[in-house]
Amino acid sequence: MRSIRLVPALAATASLLALAPAGALARPAGHKNALPSGNCRVSISVLEPVITAGETVSITGRPHCPNGATTAALPATVYQHEANASPAVKLVGSASSAPFALTSAPVSFDSTFYAVINGVRSGTRKVRVAPQVILNAPTGFPDGAQLLTGHHNEVRFTGTVNPATAADNGAVAYLEREEATSNEEWHRIQVGSVKEGAFSFLHTFAVPGAANLRVLVRPRGPFGARGISNALSYEISQPQNPKLTILSSADPVPYGQSVTFSGVVAGVTAPTTVTLLGNTHSGTGFTAMAPAGKTDSSGKYSFTVPAVQNTSYQVTTGTVKSAVLFEGVKNVLSMTSVPPATMLSGQTFTVSGLVTPARATHRVYLERENAFHGGFHAVTVGNELANGVFSISYTVGGSTKPETYRIKVPGDPVLQAVSSAPFTTQVSPAPTGPLLPVAPVTLPH
Repeated sequence: MRSIRLVPALAATASLLALAPAGALARPAGHKNALPSGNCRVSISVLEPVITAGETVSITGRPHCPNGATTAALPATVYQHEANASPAVKLVGSASSAPFALTSAPVSFDSTFYAVINGVRSGTRKVRVAPQVILNAPTGFPDGAQLLTGHHNEVRFTGTVNPATAADNGAVAYLEREEATSNEEWHRIQVGSVKEGAFSFLHTFAVPGAANLRVLVRPRGPFGARGISNALSYEISQPQNPKLTILSSADPVPYGQSVTFSGVVAGVTAPTTVTLLGNTHSGTGFTAMAPAGKTDSSGKYSFTVPAVQNTSYQVTTGTVKSAVLFEGVKNVLSMTSVPPATMLSGQTFTVSGLVTPARATHRVYLERENAFHGGFHAVTVGNELANGVFSISYTVGGSTKPETYRIKVPGDPVLQAVSSAPFTTQVSPAPTGPLLPVAPVTLPH
């Protein structure tokens, strides 16, 4: 925080405040005298220096005077300078005493905040804003569906960047796919750009297997933080071979359940030997997943096997092979605690639960519902313990409406994603005073 010597009220900010209506930015009435004499200063802090567009900002602060003078009764006024907004400088609000705590209106673009207490201005605190990026599922292919390889089966992924602004036109957008050998390591598979708040990718898949996809939009214009979309999980399989078909009883299936594969060997009139092969993409290739079986006299067959991880399956008979069919297996999630129904800005809640199967250090997201057009975005990330238990703490900002959260266990090469039911808490502005300590926040890479 920087020190500011006493000056006439608002003199230090006159040129900046001239951009806003005089009535809106007038100093609160009363307290005509400046802060007690001496090298007084005003400090402020923001709860979250990086937010997603549409969220509010909680600002706290207080005056500091070396002579120990009483300043609690002095009013404080907080201002915001928002990029790409008109007017650029706006009044956040006034508090009747110091120390103070105020909550802004929803913030759409990068902003700086400062406070004035009877002519003494604080330093500024910048909040970087990430756009809300929403990746839509292709028409007819909801999250978790099967997609096919090959040019004739190309699919179009579309999405939006909110709020839409001409200043963001041309922002680079990457369609990313999670690495097949790791969790939370992403590589770009296609490059596009944002235009009028939207993007589009026409993509062809070549290799069967799990495909966890997201879109990343680089910072540009009034957005100082990158935007990361929701993730979609798909299962990529080959088109069917009419000489030997393969289908599954359910796709995806929860971990620990069984799945039945069935199909028909064309042209046979007597029982024929068939073998079910599987590839877990661990480097061992296709291996037998069950003892060899036989079709009936019309060529029909079936195999039932336990579902323990994402696997590509194929059936063979003689020299004939079926298409490669990818079978997804979902994590199983159970919640043990959720936030209380009401909270104050600056308070911290903890959510906990159990993921089956247990995988130590696997990521778990706490997500908040988007302010624009539905959907969720990650606000912090935790890890599973060795026994599958997780616990995530998060400090809430101020709000005048309910905030909705959920837990998501992201998909990876081993298992498919799963989400909890949403849970809602009403967050109200904190009473005058400093905020509580903020829990550490980790965002996705």
